[in-house]
Amino acid sequence: MTSRVRVMAGACGFTSVVRVSRVDKKHVSVKIISACKMLRKMNEDLALLDWRKDLFCNISNSIIYRSANKHLMHTDCPVPCAIVKVIQIELEGMVPTNVCMQFERIGKEDEM
Repeated sequence: MTSRVRVMAGACGFTSVVRVSRVDKKHVSVKIISACKMLRKMNEDLALLDWRKDLFCNISNSIIYRSANKHLMHTDCPVPCAIVKVIQIELEGMVPTNVCMQFERIGKEDEM
């Protein structure tokens, strides 16, 4: 089986697709399809992951976030989080539920 997520990242204008396939009991493969060169470079690091040690750990020890630290220039990129979530879906540890962030600017009179 394969799971995927489509991420419309926002201001950069890139839409990326992350595909995750379970390889065996311990491993998943991750493929990022994107016009963003920085995200595509993460494919080298994420081609085959031992999800038990590379995913479910402290965020700073996660291979996904270490790869993002190495290749991405923008800390606000939502793709690394999406990678974690789609791996969880592929492993049947999470149901495929959409995540949404809605941003708005508000004036002083609207603050509460």
